Amino acid sequence: MSLKHVSPTEAAKLLRQGARLVDIREADEHAREAIPGALHRPLSGLHRVETDAPALIFHCKSGNRTAVNAGRLADAAPCEAYILDGGIEGWRKAGLPVRTDARQPIELQRQVQIAAGSLIVLGVLLGWLVAPGFFALAGFVGAGLVFAGVSGTCAMARLLAAMPWNRRVARA
Repeated sequence: MSLKHVSPTEAAKLLRQGARLVDIREADEHAREAIPGALHRPLSGLHRVETDAPALIFHCKSGNRTAVNAGRLADAAPCEAYILDGGIEGWRKAGLPVRTDARQPIELQRQVQIAAGSLIVLGVLLGWLVAPGFFALAGFVGAGLVFAGVSGTCAMARLLAAMPWNRRVARA
């Protein structure tokens, strides 16, 4: 089943008429930034959204995750449901309010991308400038990324999640 798409301005109008916004991003993403008043129901644990609202508007970061999971979201909605075009990024671009808490760690997926990319660049630079054996570092990280993609588990994400900077800061 496919859900209708709504622009951020159309969504804001629906919200004024009683619709509810539902953020399907994971907890680390939601902690860093969120649309005020949105329900947080991570896709990883979403079954059914209990609400008396006449409509639900699902959103993620860019709109892709909601579009890919439209059937699952439609099944979770007990009422009419929509996908927010552009996700929270589109909402922000439309000049609508977004709560940002810079004290929260950046999303774990972005941390993995930064760490893996940095290690690959370092391995290539050291392999070129110091000794060819350092190319193995780039190969090892690349192989780890392939394994993570195939298996759905990421050792680097687990390691980064345990780091002290990833302990959530309590909101004031």
